[in-house]
Amino acid sequence: MKIDRRGFLKIGGLGILGVAAKPVIDVVSKVKLAEASAKKRVLVEKRLAMVVNLKNCKEGCTDCIDACHRLHNVPNITNPKDEVKWIWTESYENAFPDQEHRFIGGGMKGSPAILLCNHCDNPSCVRVCPTKATFKRKDGIVMMDYHRCIGCRFCMAACPYGSRSFNWRDPRPFIKKINPDFPTRTKGVVEKCNFCEERLAKGLIPACVESCKNKALVFGNVEDPNSEIREILRSNYTIRRKPGLGTGPQIYYIV
Repeated sequence: MKIDRRGFLKIGGLGILGVAAKPVIDVVSKVKLAEASAKKRVLVEKRLAMVVNLKNCKEGCTDCIDACHRLHNVPNITNPKDEVKWIWTESYENAFPDQEHRFIGGGMKGSPAILLCNHCDNPSCVRVCPTKATFKRKDGIVMMDYHRCIGCRFCMAACPYGSRSFNWRDPRPFIKKINPDFPTRTKGVVEKCNFCEERLAKGLIPACVESCKNKALVFGNVEDPNSEIREILRSNYTIRRKPGLGTGPQIYYIV
């Protein structure tokens, strides 16, 4: 093939340009890969969880419940059939039926236990939701999209902890003072604890943890070996609700 002088110079120029640009492309590619790897590592290494120290819970204290329900516009419906709850108390026997026996001591029998959504590693509620209204975030928080919820209640049937409530009626008339910074729900929608994700986005801790005067609640990243919650888990024997079901609950209890 015959190449004239002009064609030769064009080919030579493109070759030089390619050689010169290659180091720049390599650097840019490495930077992008490093950034992507760092982002992935941050997501993988962040797993939010909570420890509830039942020894520090004072009987009759409802500070954490009041703070949570007030902040999230949870209606106060006294009828057990229609009640909506994000945090509540149950007797130890009902909360931990697989770890209760008639010889249990330490004042645990009959004592109240603080309960909430367990934000499981393997949440059964997420698997059964037909509209993806309930989903799990990368940091482990199990969320609810109220606009996607069609009220089928499959998630309620799948949750082995009773952590979800259904709005059988319009909840707004049962809210003493509506918090304008958090959305109210509607009739026919399921709701539950969200680990105060709206506060976490602002660098704040969950309202229940902040309001607890007895330091019974500790929240943090269990993937960080230097975090307070990891130190507590290292130093104390803890139990979880119904661990044999394989859901991987991320609420740990000191009893």
